[in-house]
Amino acid sequence: MRKKLQRFKDNAASNNVIEEGKPLYSTIKGQWGTDYFQNNHPITLELGCGYGEYTIQLAALCPAKNYIGIDLKGARLWKGSTLALEQQLQHVAFLRTRIEQLEQFFSPGEVQEIYIPFPDPRPKKSDINKRLTSPPFLDIYRRIMSPGGWLYFKTDDLDLFHYTLEVLQAQPDVQRLFHTHDCYQGSNILGEATNVQTKYEMMFINQGKTIKYIHCQLRSA
Repeated sequence: MRKKLQRFKDNAASNNVIEEGKPLYSTIKGQWGTDYFQNNHPITLELGCGYGEYTIQLAALCPAKNYIGIDLKGARLWKGSTLALEQQLQHVAFLRTRIEQLEQFFSPGEVQEIYIPFPDPRPKKSDINKRLTSPPFLDIYRRIMSPGGWLYFKTDDLDLFHYTLEVLQAQPDVQRLFHTHDCYQGSNILGEATNVQTKYEMMFINQGKTIKYIHCQLRSA
């Protein structure tokens, strides 16, 4: 508990953590480029970022984009925040909020890419609308993304993969949809899909699980 409380204090003092109680928390919507990053580079979100591994690795690969990891767990965000500061990744931020509240922090068209790596599969039928790839969430993403914005998704869960694929295939504005049951075998995927791995992904691979992958343009260009 003492360690967790110290991490909360560190977050409160860290400029790269945007959370309730800080001035930017209520004013950042539509102003990420000017008030935080101080540039006009494209914005990429990682949803349910946990310890921020994906956000950090993506940012290290591409300094020409701004990256924001989003999660509700402050103690987890502390890890990503600390790594970003240690690596002097000034184009990285972490936002502590629920995914359902994204529209409170991003204006229409402000986001260009969204990554959803290994979300909670929410297997119960009663939790379908809580899945981060359910139609209600996709509608939220559309409203903050620019035309031609990209959605990237990875999972080890076969049922969630099939569910997500069916939902996306039913969306009339989804374009350039690509999917594979194993992004490391025979799919010829290059770039972030295979270059960036979290510790959970490596654990799944070591357990013999295949990594399912989807990307698409969520909004028509």
